[in-house]
Amino acid sequence: MGTHTWKHETAQARLKKSIESVEDVTVVDYVKDTSLENIPKTKAYRMDAVHMYADILNLDAMLESTAFEGTQCHQRTLRFLDLHFRAVHRILRATDARKVDFHNQRLHTFIAKPYNSEANAEAKRIRKAVSIGQLIIDVLAETGDSDELIENAKVRIGIDSGKALAVNNGRRSNREPLFLGQPANLAAKMSAGPAVGIYLTNNARVAIGLAKVDDEKGTALTSAEIEACQAAADIGVSKDYIVSEWKKDLEATPIGTFEFSGHTPPLSKLDIAALSPANSRRQELASIYADIDGFTAYVADHVDDNAEDVVRTLAVVREELDHVLTSDFEGRRIRFIGDCIHGLMCEGTAQTTDTVATISDAALCVGALRSSFELALEMLQEEAVETGSLGLAIGFEYGPTATTRLGMKGSRTRCSVSRAVRASEKRQLVCDGTQSAIGEVAYKSASEGVRKLFGANRITSNLDYAEVVEALAASKDATARAAKTEAFAPSLPAIAKSSNIDVRPHMRAIDPHRHD
Repeated sequence: MGTHTWKHETAQARLKKSIESVEDVTVVDYVKDTSLENIPKTKAYRMDAVHMYADILNLDAMLESTAFEGTQCHQRTLRFLDLHFRAVHRILRATDARKVDFHNQRLHTFIAKPYNSEANAEAKRIRKAVSIGQLIIDVLAETGDSDELIENAKVRIGIDSGKALAVNNGRRSNREPLFLGQPANLAAKMSAGPAVGIYLTNNARVAIGLAKVDDEKGTALTSAEIEACQAAADIGVSKDYIVSEWKKDLEATPIGTFEFSGHTPPLSKLDIAALSPANSRRQELASIYADIDGFTAYVADHVDDNAEDVVRTLAVVREELDHVLTSDFEGRRIRFIGDCIHGLMCEGTAQTTDTVATISDAALCVGALRSSFELALEMLQEEAVETGSLGLAIGFEYGPTATTRLGMKGSRTRCSVSRAVRASEKRQLVCDGTQSAIGEVAYKSASEGVRKLFGANRITSNLDYAEVVEALAASKDATARAAKTEAFAPSLPAIAKSSNIDVRPHMRAIDPHRHD
């Protein structure tokens, strides 16, 4: 087991280079048919478009379909998602809609055509989005698998329209467009709710001639309103056609059986591009979500008059958060989700996870993420970059987790699912920009020092790296004591990597092939 630590000097040096790399930023208006692939780090496009989110509401039901979270519920959940990914892929391709991201149960897509040069373009885009959304609902109501106990998906659609910034999302080979701004964020919020249906913001409702409502998230479009949009948009694709083509695809290229094995830590060495249903990973680990709080309002305030600083701030902050997770703590970034990063961490072996060390390491990483975030804002401000009133909300949880790639061959999507992944996201969502929260399972399985740090409510404020190290080391947490030794006595690496506390009783094995 290695020792992971965060150092102010290292982060400062990284951030200096990162800030210098985005000194010259260009923001231009989007021009018809401009490619959004591989947008340079220092460029962004202002773009008018309709943004749509589709949330599959019964993912949790699939994950909780068995009492014990073994391979059976993970195989069932992954197959559930793969079936629906394939169907949605066909819908988007047939309707000229563009996928931004498919993060587990949540799809983000945008509709840019017709362009603003055409009369009533915005209303036409919104009606088209409504028609595509209803097609997704109708198709996914028939793409389950009764033989495998796979339910049909229950889907909720959220839609908004307006101006956003298109920038690069990701690093190296994992690059795709990301939209910053109110329409993408509000569409996501509209899709978050317990009831199926299509939900429009008042902004989008007014654009297609509908009256405003008092409760946007509680007022779905009526059947008549949806049918009017379908008639006007005439997208030319039927549910029966998509389902037929989906069935042909499954016959030609069956999903196959999901086969799991563990990955030998560190997870930073995990080659996600090599994963497939037959070559999936599964082991007990920590899942972390860190979301930039207040970013949507920050973009809205600056999208017209100072979009360059928005691009600079996001690029620098996300790159540094990624470095903390993957370089300092040897975790694995699964993806950037807008202004949020999702990553995994594990200590132990491919067969046996050191539970206590993993959770302590995750707590240290959580503190380091906040320390780097605050340092990034400080250094950006020193360079006269307007950063607004941003914060960082962090949640993490522990449990058996499956990681693979799903979807159409040649267009696979990375996916990491488990109750821990869902819980870590939910813990992040309860935090404001100063808070960090730990999940129930991680809290119960953690060292005494970690439990004291987060308290009975499992949430704490302004938790930076120094505070975590001091608090855990004082509680004789072996992982924190080793980190403190390395951080403050770099000339003694042998001491930093040793401990007289035997943590082997905390090692937990997970059989990747175990069924429920």
